Amino acid sequence: MPTITSCFSRKLLSPMQSFRLQGLLLRHVSTTVREHDQMLLIKEHPQQSAKTMQFPGIWLRDNCQCEQCFHRDSLSRKPNSWINFDTKVKVQNVTVDESRQAVNIVWSDRHRSTFSLSWLKERDFSPEARERYMNEWYRPQPKHWGKADFDKILKKFDYWDVMRSDPVLLEWLEALTIHGVAMLKDSPLDVGVVKSLAKRIGFMRKTNYGAEFSIRFRPDAKNYLHMSETLPLHTDLPYYEYKPSITILHTLEQTRSLGGWSTLVDGFNIADQLRVNQPQHFKTLTETSVNWCGIGENADKAFHNMWRAPVINLDEDGKYARINHSVPRRDSHFSIDVDKVAPWYEANAIFVRMAHEQEVTFKTEPGDVLSFNNLRMLHGRTGYDDSENNIRHILGFFVDWDIVYSKMRVLKRRLHHEGQKT
Repeated sequence: MPTITSCFSRKLLSPMQSFRLQGLLLRHVSTTVREHDQMLLIKEHPQQSAKTMQFPGIWLRDNCQCEQCFHRDSLSRKPNSWINFDTKVKVQNVTVDESRQAVNIVWSDRHRSTFSLSWLKERDFSPEARERYMNEWYRPQPKHWGKADFDKILKKFDYWDVMRSDPVLLEWLEALTIHGVAMLKDSPLDVGVVKSLAKRIGFMRKTNYGAEFSIRFRPDAKNYLHMSETLPLHTDLPYYEYKPSITILHTLEQTRSLGGWSTLVDGFNIADQLRVNQPQHFKTLTETSVNWCGIGENADKAFHNMWRAPVINLDEDGKYARINHSVPRRDSHFSIDVDKVAPWYEANAIFVRMAHEQEVTFKTEPGDVLSFNNLRMLHGRTGYDDSENNIRHILGFFVDWDIVYSKMRVLKRRLHHEGQKT
């Protein structure tokens, strides 16, 4: 088939001529453009095991880095680059510039593009490169865990180390991302800790309950949050379409009574078990939309929130996106076909039973900051006695994954650059 080929340089190169790129020793690079699908192929030589990188021509044209197409300050393509974008544009000529370590392309519309080899290597379309990018820069892959694994997966960090050290802050956020739960120890017994911690990450997510919320017993409580009785496993605010992603709870005072223990279970792990052992029930809980509802009043502001979604939510790739579960917040309205009601109850009962079988219990101490993924973890607490000597006071706030992932990427890039300077 017809191809357009280019060697690494128009000059004759001796075997010893080389340059360093991303820490790899490259001696020779060849490029080929397949005419039938306009795929640019780049291969390093003389490495026999080197894999050929692939780049669709139309993608290269869309991502031209010249000043006419790319805005350097915002690090994004210019909006007008697509006003008259030609999807039929073809590569007319391609050369490789050794001195600049770049690939030059002349297009059929006479436009010229230059791509550095380092830029291209970061964007290789191979499955390995794409998976590496997704895990390192998009979202680390979660690791699901059961009751027997809890002591091993629960990472604990010193509060002040997190506040003062970027590498430790990144470790905490990565642990939270991967395992869905992490703990900070020895924080000050100060109500300002939640604000300081939120600022360290980014900012709080405000809900009906404000930017931060206080969890303590109230004699006139209308919300289970402020009661001292047992609070079964649940996820917070399932009636929000855009549900708060991460719950962070700072223990200021802990009851001396026998109760007040936190309960926690990995909802994704329960879904795993259900998928394998009860596939029909898994299907029911992923396909049946439930009416979730929150009606109440806080700070003299009334609210009535509703959202319909399954207990187990999957994304377009079939991976877990969100778990919804709350007995008090499940509406009495059930907007599904009548013949689907009984099968859902059977499936949900098994899900709840399995969750309680796998729940772990632990009691936080004053100064502990518990953080967990509210889209994944079911949490609760055991009942406790409240009196002058048995006060339990926890201050909490929410933060969204968008903010956390952004912070992680900023930290990774900053630490990477600092590492290159040393």
